[in-house]
Amino acid sequence: MSAQYLRPTHQKVTALATLIFLSGCTVGPAYTRPEVPLPAAYTKGEQQAEGAAMLQYEWWKLYNDAVLNTLVENTLSNSRDLQRAIAQMDEAAAVLGATSANLLPQINLDGNSSRSRSSTLNAQPLPPGTPIISNSQRLVLSTAFEIDLWGKLQRASEAARAQLLGSRYAHDVMAITLTGAASQTYFTLRALDAQITLTTQTLALRDETVAVVTSRLNGGLASALDLNQAQLSRSEAALQLHELQRQRQLAENQLGLISGSPGLNIAATAEATLPAAIRPPVGLPSTLVERRPDVKQAEQMLIAANARIGVTKAAQLPSFSLTGILGGQSSELIDILNSGARIWSLGLGATLPLFDAGKLSARTREAEAVQQQALANYQKTVETAFKEVADALTNTEQSGVSVADLQARADAASNALRLAQMRYDAGYSSYLEVLDAQRTHNSATQALIQNSQAQLLYNIDLMKALGGGWDAENLPAAPVANNSRS
Repeated sequence: MSAQYLRPTHQKVTALATLIFLSGCTVGPAYTRPEVPLPAAYTKGEQQAEGAAMLQYEWWKLYNDAVLNTLVENTLSNSRDLQRAIAQMDEAAAVLGATSANLLPQINLDGNSSRSRSSTLNAQPLPPGTPIISNSQRLVLSTAFEIDLWGKLQRASEAARAQLLGSRYAHDVMAITLTGAASQTYFTLRALDAQITLTTQTLALRDETVAVVTSRLNGGLASALDLNQAQLSRSEAALQLHELQRQRQLAENQLGLISGSPGLNIAATAEATLPAAIRPPVGLPSTLVERRPDVKQAEQMLIAANARIGVTKAAQLPSFSLTGILGGQSSELIDILNSGARIWSLGLGATLPLFDAGKLSARTREAEAVQQQALANYQKTVETAFKEVADALTNTEQSGVSVADLQARADAASNALRLAQMRYDAGYSSYLEVLDAQRTHNSATQALIQNSQAQLLYNIDLMKALGGGWDAENLPAAPVANNSRS
């Protein structure tokens, strides 16, 4: 065979290879993570830690409370919100699968069988020997494949992949929110248990006081006013106990909703103390906010918006597609696989948008505007994350500093109540002093419990703000800080 017959085939192969090579070219901006300037660390001391602390996913186990552990496990297993988030992840995965499938050719098997009769009364008679009734059998493989010359399909797949990751991070956001809510509500319930225990003890003491004052009144050592004041103090304690019990029931109902366990019943404890809050290590780096799932979700939304710019830009460029069929056609089904019945075709199509009244360019501008919105949202999410961690650290620190003063206040109030009771029993003061001392003592002890509760709630706020707990042993050694600012 001469070279002149080989040359066209060679040129076709070369052209096809060139198209395949160019199909790796993608239009649109390449994604780079935007910088959000933040301070190096959250503390203002002389030491700073660099790098990121290790993520303590099951941070609630750091409190060593078996009831809390079970409650959180039930929340993660039964929450309807998490079940909906999982279904949304499945939806995003299906979208990614469908979008990525466009990168590969679709092959169909088409078959049809027909029997037809031709008219003998046409103006143009049938050629001699042509049968009036004919059969047609057809079985072919067909395909249509768009060559991703400008990376439109790759960009669409990139956007779908980012959407899938975003849905996974949205699930993590929901998980952290629910575990935080369950933990905070649980510690609120335990704080109410502690207040109920103290109020029950207070009520018992005031019942004894009413009995003593009644006895003194009968003996002429106390007045009716003293008895009325003692009964008033007793009633105040009883009302306070009823209110605390009401609040506890509401907290228990809320825990049932969060954990997906309606009718949840958590046994009360008689302890008047709460577990100690976990103190954060010194020098937590600001880069810890990067592991927060809401920050990662916002970044994935930015990646998706950035990829869609490439999709819209590629739509303004020529598109190329390959089509082909391979199969057989015959009058009898038994002959359809014979070599003489073989049919095939191969085609290359091209489409170039010439006039669209600015529709495609407008879609590109729309995609760029959406990308700018996603960029602003990502930056705001990072800044908000930094602020939430800083607030939680401040609240944790200040509530911890207040413990000594609150304890001193409670001790002084207890001693004042003891002395006021002694003075009243000895006849040196009126019962009004005892009543005032009782109220002060009750307020001081309740404030001490409420501060312990606040420490735990702020502690959990910090856990949520960091996207999880931390492992202090794995924080890098803190270098000497450089106070100069660049």
